[in-house]
Amino acid sequence: MNSIRLKRLNNTYMEEISKIIMEEIKDEDVKKAVITGVDVTNDLSYAKVYFTVLDRSEKGLVFTALNGASGFIRKCLADRIEIRNTPELKFIYDDSEEYGEKIDKIIEDINKDEK
Repeated sequence: MNSIRLKRLNNTYMEEISKIIMEEIKDEDVKKAVITGVDVTNDLSYAKVYFTVLDRSEKGLVFTALNGASGFIRKCLADRIEIRNTPELKFIYDDSEEYGEKIDKIIEDINKDEK
């Protein structure tokens, strides 16, 4: 599939999933999720949906709630986006923010040691 079309589709899915979570879903645990990205496979059969939460202690709870609501979210996506096959959603916790904080701490420690 054309990479430009795939990037556009990833962005569209990210926006629509975020809207569905905020407007359609009543589960408060799911509403704690912030969608940070979507990566759809070339054959459009699977989509990795990356999310994060503001309170890291709740990431397991939110992960379980999102996986429980994935069928409903997928159905809503099928209604909103006209595409032949709606991909199966797999939610993945996005730990890039934590990784960035870890790298920042390492850099600060190195700078302290040099001074």
